[in-house]
Amino acid sequence: MARKAPKTDPGDENLSVGHAKDWAAGIPGVAVAMRDAVNQMGVKRSAETLLRLNQKKGFDCPGCAWPEADKRHIAEFCENGAKAVAEEATLRRITPEFFASHSVAELAERSGYWLGQQGRLTTPMMLDDGATHYRPVTWDEAFGVIAEELRGLDSPDEAVFYTSGRTSNEAAFLYQAFVRSFGTNNLPDCSNMCHESSGSALTETLGVGKGSVSLADLGKADLILVVGQNPGTNHPRMLSALEKAKRGGTRITAVNPLPEAGLLRFKNPQTPSGVVGKGTPLADRFLQIKVGGDLALFRAFGKLMLEAEAAAPGTVLDRSFIDTYTHGFDDYAKAARGTDWPEILDATGLSRAEIEAAFEEVRASERLIVCWAMGLTQHKHAVPTIREVVNVLLLGGHVGRPGAGVCPVRGHSNVQGDRTMGIYEKPKDAFLDAMEAEFGVPMPRAHGFDTVDAIRAMRDGRAKVFFAMGGNFVAATPDTDVTEPALRSTALTVQVSTKLNRSHVVPGRRALILPTLGRTELDRQGADAREPEGREQFVTVEDSMGLVHASRGRLAPASEALLSEVAIVARLARAVLGAEHPVPWEDLASDYDRIRDRIEHVIPGFEQFNARVRRGSGFALPHAPRDTRTFPTATGKANFTANAFEAPVVPQGRLLLQTIRSHDQYNTTIYGLDDRYRGIHQGRRVVFVNPDDLKTLGIHDEAMVDLVSEWTDGSERRAPGFRVVAYDTARGCAAAYFPETNVLVPLDSTAEVSNTPTSKAIVVRLEAAE
Repeated sequence: MARKAPKTDPGDENLSVGHAKDWAAGIPGVAVAMRDAVNQMGVKRSAETLLRLNQKKGFDCPGCAWPEADKRHIAEFCENGAKAVAEEATLRRITPEFFASHSVAELAERSGYWLGQQGRLTTPMMLDDGATHYRPVTWDEAFGVIAEELRGLDSPDEAVFYTSGRTSNEAAFLYQAFVRSFGTNNLPDCSNMCHESSGSALTETLGVGKGSVSLADLGKADLILVVGQNPGTNHPRMLSALEKAKRGGTRITAVNPLPEAGLLRFKNPQTPSGVVGKGTPLADRFLQIKVGGDLALFRAFGKLMLEAEAAAPGTVLDRSFIDTYTHGFDDYAKAARGTDWPEILDATGLSRAEIEAAFEEVRASERLIVCWAMGLTQHKHAVPTIREVVNVLLLGGHVGRPGAGVCPVRGHSNVQGDRTMGIYEKPKDAFLDAMEAEFGVPMPRAHGFDTVDAIRAMRDGRAKVFFAMGGNFVAATPDTDVTEPALRSTALTVQVSTKLNRSHVVPGRRALILPTLGRTELDRQGADAREPEGREQFVTVEDSMGLVHASRGRLAPASEALLSEVAIVARLARAVLGAEHPVPWEDLASDYDRIRDRIEHVIPGFEQFNARVRRGSGFALPHAPRDTRTFPTATGKANFTANAFEAPVVPQGRLLLQTIRSHDQYNTTIYGLDDRYRGIHQGRRVVFVNPDDLKTLGIHDEAMVDLVSEWTDGSERRAPGFRVVAYDTARGCAAAYFPETNVLVPLDSTAEVSNTPTSKAIVVRLEAAE
């Protein structure tokens, strides 16, 4: 039965503002998780699904990429993990009748929240050129349309193949093999918009673009710095690891423009103290830094370490490590010593006493870990900032030592694994050589488009087909007023999805929706006379700390028409590349062990892949700096870097806005309209501003304003209709949720080196809303 649209789309008309919380999780977290699960899945389905979540023989959470310990709780999930599973395993269905009842124009007026609440996609759908409604099509017809468009291009580089972080290792490997067999490296992915700056900085300085610490290392650290990160909302299971470390004696410093409830106090619902007690205060120290001031803070730490070493030679720096394993120390030391305190204090908004007190803990730590997320990565100077983090760690020899190292906390499940599998627009020659040797197919060598360049290419008519393996490209990308017309100008857009989202209603001249299996669902392939239903398959993922493990869905698929991502790629490859193409696409798709065999041959670290992933909790990929203190950089050593001192400059009467998630949100998926940790209920169009800034600006709490971003080229962008919320932010700073604020970020405002959109440093003025 078609689902009728409500007369009003739940929005901000009922928005209310309460008090922010100084603790996270607890019984309310359990209650909300169970409420959402039961609403979407029912009682029985909720129980049988959630008890398999993140278990060794179960399925990996479709939400964040936080790792699991070898010993696991029976309920090894958090509130947001339960919400993610409920969204995927929902009993709600979108049938062809739904699309017959709702035109694309009508759906485009709906919010992302409303679209996501309609349920699982069940049937391949197509929007014809000039049509107003999607219509059902067969899989063969869909693949035929894609093949027709791709074969008709003047060059393979006129196609863009995007990837979301949730794609499995097996699907990602096969996908990039198809794309490169087709003849292009246009493989943008969600990493381009989040942790690309981490990868760029770490590859240059340490030689490996991933974190170096394990879950066990957190409990061995003397000090953990959690910088530009909100684990309470974005990866709540990290709080359990921090709680365990804290009880073992580890000290924790939080560095953030906003006080985050999860780092203030954690009520672990799996422990008695979390249920009936006050919980565990996590952060021993909170540095409320100005947005974009982190480079200055770590420069100050380095400056103080050098001065302390000069005052007491041989007592502060790890000279043995520096002399043996590093390069560039003298140039870095000169830059650090030459940095003036007034510019440090202005950039950070902190007092010298606050910085020096925090430094004393850094100095005293023999094992230091720095964790960060997008609060560091989405600035113009993001890459230099992360280089400065590495500089401080190198001064103390905190790389290749248990309980110490770099810990970029990636958000989406398997976003790191996709990159490992070759989802990258700038592949190394060694990878392409291995691919050619394995498949006997020439691989393109010219670098392709990342996400920002892909949007530019579509805008300029240089890219004519857009294919998305998962994700919500429209809601994830900057400059909405450029991105949406760019997609609409293409000849064909294709979305491989489990649920409806904004990207489905921003189509090219023709558009396809290809429904796929979710993580929770049973995947059978290779049907034959002996096994007419096919053999059960499992996929693998890589977590945020480089551990590879299996994921096995158990639920019956939402529709008999669904195909797995692997099957979609294999059938598409055959349709596009023809019957004579030498890669055995059908054979690989019929048994995922065969894909893993190919991965083993191509990618270092996957030796005996099939055997090892079936044992216990899987296996850790090698990490040379951590494992052997060898550094595969251009110099062969860990590189100190002398970075120009940078911090945002904000004109008087303006604020520096950072985009954030609400607690009822994961990436672009909106689970609900509450952010109870910040006291927001039934709405999302809010802007958090320090009360003293509001007084200076002459704006009262709860006023309605437009956010107007200002850029150095003189351009402006407007996001209308936001409720002002007086909040404890750093002075001169503000915060608002994305994707509502994506429109404020111009396409060409990107981080140096990484080309990541600068969504955490937006100069805005607040104008009274009309």
